[in-house]
Amino acid sequence: MPDMTQPIIQTRDLRKVFRTVKRASGGLGALRTLFSREYEDRVAVADVTMSLAAGELVGYIGPNGAGKSTTIKMLTGILVPTSGSLEVAGIVPYEHRKENGRNIGVVFGQRSQLYWDLPLQESFELLRAIYAIPRDRYRQNLKDFVDILQMDDFLRTPVRQLSLGQRMRGDFAAAMLHDPKIVYLDEPTIGLDVVAKEAIRQFIAGINAQRGTTVILTTHDLADVERLCRRIVLIDRGTIIYDGDVERIKSEYGRYRTLVLRFGQAVESPQLDGAELASVEGTTARFRFDRNVARPDLLIRQAGDRYSVEDVTIEEPELESIIRRIYVEGYAGQGAATL
Repeated sequence: MPDMTQPIIQTRDLRKVFRTVKRASGGLGALRTLFSREYEDRVAVADVTMSLAAGELVGYIGPNGAGKSTTIKMLTGILVPTSGSLEVAGIVPYEHRKENGRNIGVVFGQRSQLYWDLPLQESFELLRAIYAIPRDRYRQNLKDFVDILQMDDFLRTPVRQLSLGQRMRGDFAAAMLHDPKIVYLDEPTIGLDVVAKEAIRQFIAGINAQRGTTVILTTHDLADVERLCRRIVLIDRGTIIYDGDVERIKSEYGRYRTLVLRFGQAVESPQLDGAELASVEGTTARFRFDRNVARPDLLIRQAGDRYSVEDVTIEEPELESIIRRIYVEGYAGQGAATL
């Protein structure tokens, strides 16, 4: 197991600026562009500093155009930073691309590293040769992944004939065959049905817990983040605006919880001191309360004293609604915004 006290990924003031030619409109404008070029700079990532310990599973999230994919491309060595520094497993990715490639696995929801016309198993064989995986280790890994991801029924099927869920399971296995220290997952469950999503989530949690693989997950499906990640890094307009525990951001920005009571018989207008009645449907009432003001155990006791209560549930605010609020209002860092 890796030493989780040591950073396996470290960036400092990481910055990426894309420069494009500023083109004038019209025929004369195009002619002027040939002889006198003006440039326009677009900052995709601005001064990103973060540190990930070996074995962490981190959600790296943000709206479209926030800089997530650009950051991942610099970590994988595809892009060279404009300024700043980064190290992945002790090396600089863009200076040692082959060595970095052996340390990482990548899964993109919209792209595949499998060979389109070959059976899935032959794609795995080619990857074994490319990464020079020892035969015994390859067989053991393949057996484990086939069992976990339930791929036995379509191992001999050409990749182009696989369903999206089957192809994604194949991509996950392909990314893990060479025992990478780090795996980057970019929208890994996009377009998948409920059953396939659950299989992928279990696989991600398993490789992280059992093999100590460091995982960076970028996704718009925040159910994936809530299910898998204890830590999230939130990026917006190229800048990290939050880096910490999921529970902490819920506590800061998700002050309001919902107490759901099911009564033995319908109650027309139930009331609880310290909570606001949100809705009543038949024998079920929903109360909204501030977690910083009201204690749920006292509310439940109060409800039991006043009414015949058969069932009690407390609903936490969804991470998706919290993140959406932060995108709109910005992150104050001290709980200024509430839900």
